[in-house]
Amino acid sequence: MTVHFIGAGPGAADLITVRGRDLLERCPVCLYAGSIVPKEMLDWCAPGTRLIDTAPMSLDEIEAEYVKARDAGEDVARLHSGDLSVWSAVAEQMRRLDRLGIPYTLTPGVPSFAAAAAALGRELTIPGEAQSLVLTRLSGRASPMPEGETLAAFGATGATLAIHLAIHSLDRVVAELTPLYGADCPVAIVAHASWPNQKILRGTLADIAVRFGEDPVERTAIIFVGRGLGASEFRESALYDPDYQRRFRGRDGL
Repeated sequence: MTVHFIGAGPGAADLITVRGRDLLERCPVCLYAGSIVPKEMLDWCAPGTRLIDTAPMSLDEIEAEYVKARDAGEDVARLHSGDLSVWSAVAEQMRRLDRLGIPYTLTPGVPSFAAAAAALGRELTIPGEAQSLVLTRLSGRASPMPEGETLAAFGATGATLAIHLAIHSLDRVVAELTPLYGADCPVAIVAHASWPNQKILRGTLADIAVRFGEDPVERTAIIFVGRGLGASEFRESALYDPDYQRRFRGRDGL
């Protein structure tokens, strides 16, 4: 028996990986985060799969389901939104499985920031403009931010910021970042990326709060801040320059 942690991707049912879909099809038990995983994702499960919505459950109750499946010799598909590597609450589950001696695997998913960038139609790394992306959030009830991991610290680098779980504190984001990026710095808010109710707001640090106030969203939004979001007159990458010799180009003599 094995527990298979699966990144469900950002929302659209067809953005799950092939491996994740195949695991859903063959596991007789599926635990899923019903508050943020679309019900259409469960259509990949085989008929008769025991479906368990973990949204109202405690960690102890989730652990009990793993033990129940182990005793029955049933593999478990554990479906989480987005990708497992960030803000997935998988680490504490794996720690408990280690204590129980229950094996597990991890299958990555399409992260929400990547789906949001696709919705914006933007590459987040622009030659000469932006080459770093910081994924961060603000302190919340579920998990406080460690000392030193602040918007001011990250903003001081000038990197593009993808700020998760912070739409309720947009005014604070604007206040802390405006002195660092300038009031004219581009900002984009993407809510429910890849979902049918996807919404995009564009503006600058000077006006994004007003724009958001006119058309607010409640949650599941990413705030992007960075000069690269508005870059258009940037130099082309050397990757495809005819004079750039690289290992796989095979342009001997150039």
